[in-house]
Amino acid sequence: MAEPPRSCDCFVSLPPGSKEDYVIFGKNSDRPRDEVQEVVYYPSSSHAPGSTVECTYISVPQAEHTHAVVLSRPAWLWGAEMGANEHGVCIGNEAVWTKEPVDPEEALLGMDLVRLGLERGDSAWAALNVITGLLEQHGQGGACREAPEPFSYHNTFLLVDRQEAWVLETAGKLWAAQKVTEGVKNISNQLTIGTEICAEHPELRAVAQAQGWWSGEGDFSFSAVFSPDNPPARMEMAKQRYTGGTALLQQHNGSVTAEVMMSILRDKASGICMDSEGFCTTGSMVSILPRNPDVPCVHFFTATPDPSRSVFKPFIFSEHVRPVSMVMSPQYGSDDPVRTQPRFQHQVDRKHELYKAHQTDAGVSLQETVRYLESQCLEEIEAMLRGEIQGQELGDLFFDCVDAEIKFYQ
Repeated sequence: MAEPPRSCDCFVSLPPGSKEDYVIFGKNSDRPRDEVQEVVYYPSSSHAPGSTVECTYISVPQAEHTHAVVLSRPAWLWGAEMGANEHGVCIGNEAVWTKEPVDPEEALLGMDLVRLGLERGDSAWAALNVITGLLEQHGQGGACREAPEPFSYHNTFLLVDRQEAWVLETAGKLWAAQKVTEGVKNISNQLTIGTEICAEHPELRAVAQAQGWWSGEGDFSFSAVFSPDNPPARMEMAKQRYTGGTALLQQHNGSVTAEVMMSILRDKASGICMDSEGFCTTGSMVSILPRNPDVPCVHFFTATPDPSRSVFKPFIFSEHVRPVSMVMSPQYGSDDPVRTQPRFQHQVDRKHELYKAHQTDAGVSLQETVRYLESQCLEEIEAMLRGEIQGQELGDLFFDCVDAEIKFYQ
């Protein structure tokens, strides 16, 4: 098997871990260095009974209603690495390998499951049930990067809403989940759920016992039973990143803000901000989810690689969300290499306008100026959430910030 990518890290802080009465979500998406990540918005929609939806590789039955979502995703696929919906649900996924073999057949990607969970779940728990139901019915599998060489993995997920978080870890069609209601938590490219299982696949323990992985006696630890005996080297290396992420969260436990979460995602010493060999952090996301349902959630996206030199731009769901073509990649329809058979036999240019502008060699002073504007934006967002100032037209926030960033690079 080809060397796996080093993938990603997800973080959450729930009160009292957060400074304010907010849940704070964060994720870095670490992918092949030349992969373009776009930020796209889809409004809520109704669908005809019996209709289907075409995901990256397979079609599944469509829900009669789908929620509005904003997604950060590799531009070649249908699903997403991370995103949020109009109900304040955020989801991110991670690559992981287990004792269960990876199915070489095309099925649902973990990234498809992220989008499906967001489109159909109005809470973290509801989204978890969407994902596990689809996983049990359709399985997970298929090429996870835009290349002709076969490469697949299983997935873990962090699902968060205004009240709680769930860690969902999978092994083929099997799964286990842990509920988190307070404090800080992070996940990386490894199984982390031990005996703290709050929900599980009904056949999980029976399969483990039948395979000889568990004796059937004593406590059942999902990570101990299903972690591979000979994990890929990159999965082993991820332990250092997971430990580093845990330390950074603990360092700020009780005072986590959106700005703190951004600083964690920008941390290069821990490896969380990836920039090594053929992989880098290609997109980042931070969300503020106030416990008060009358206060809007705010979701920040970079839409460009390397958060240490990118700007987090705010998005808020509203009745008038302006499309932002500047962070949307070109479309190639039936000629797209992900659609033609055999897949990925040629390459296309997926760079969007902001990605191209970001590739310019910006000087230190320009980066400092843009970062200062980001800090000012954060201060205004925090003041708006506290009710101290009146927010501007919410649907224009992301558009205006992207437009301003491009003009700075020009």
